[in-house]
Amino acid sequence: MSTPPSPQAAGLVLRDGPALPPLSHFKLAAFDMDSTLIGIECIDEIAALAGKGQEVAAITEAAMRGEITDFKDSLRRRLAILAGVPATVLDRVLAERLTFNPGARELCAALKTAGLKLVLVSGGFTFFTRFVAAELGMDFVRSNELEIADGALTGRVAMQDWGDICDGAEKRRMLLECCAAIGCAPDQAIAVGDGANDLPMMSAAGLSVAYHAKPKVREQARVAINEGGLDRLLEVFTA
Repeated sequence: MSTPPSPQAAGLVLRDGPALPPLSHFKLAAFDMDSTLIGIECIDEIAALAGKGQEVAAITEAAMRGEITDFKDSLRRRLAILAGVPATVLDRVLAERLTFNPGARELCAALKTAGLKLVLVSGGFTFFTRFVAAELGMDFVRSNELEIADGALTGRVAMQDWGDICDGAEKRRMLLECCAAIGCAPDQAIAVGDGANDLPMMSAAGLSVAYHAKPKVREQARVAINEGGLDRLLEVFTA
C-alpha cells in the first residue's frame, strides 16, 4: 500500500516517508525533456506542422498514460506516420514552438551551483536535446536520433552505439551509468519526469520528482509538483 501524501504548500506534495536528505546529499539530477523541461511533446508538434497531429497525439497520450506499455512500439508507430515529412519541420518546431517550462533554467542553475551533475535523458530527439542541453548546461545527454534521408524523415530512428530507442529501461540504465561515472550511489540521484516511461529511472533514484505529471506518475513519486514551476523542487529542501 502506498503512503498517502502529506499536506504541503498549494500544488507541492512531499509524500510521507524517511526524512528527506539535504540537497548536499545529492550528486546528480536526471531530467526527462518533453513536458518536463520544455512545454511541448516534440513529436506531436512535428506531426501538427505536418498535418498529422491528431493521429500521432492519440498514440502519445495513450503511451504517457501507460495504456501502451511498450514505448518502443509506440514511438515506432508514431514515427512511421511521419515518414516523408520534410526535415525543415524540425527547425520550425525549435524556432516557433519549443519553450522552456517555468523554473527549468532556475532549477538547473541552482543544482549546478550546489555541485550536482545534470543528465538529460529523453525519449525525444537529439535535434532538440542538443539545444536544450546546451541552454541548461547538461553534463550527460541521451536521446533518439531521427533518421533523415534526402531531406525528409524516414519514419525511423538511427542506431547509436548504445542502441536505437531511449525508452524507460534505457533511461534507468543511463541514470545508473552516470552515477557510476561520477562515483555516486543511486540514492544520491534525483530523477524528474512526467510520463510512464520515466518511472523506471525514478524508481532507481534516491529522490523521484513528478512535474505536472500523469496520475500514475504522481502516485509513485516522492515529490509531486502539481502547480508552479520546476524550481519549486527547491522548496522541499528549505522547508
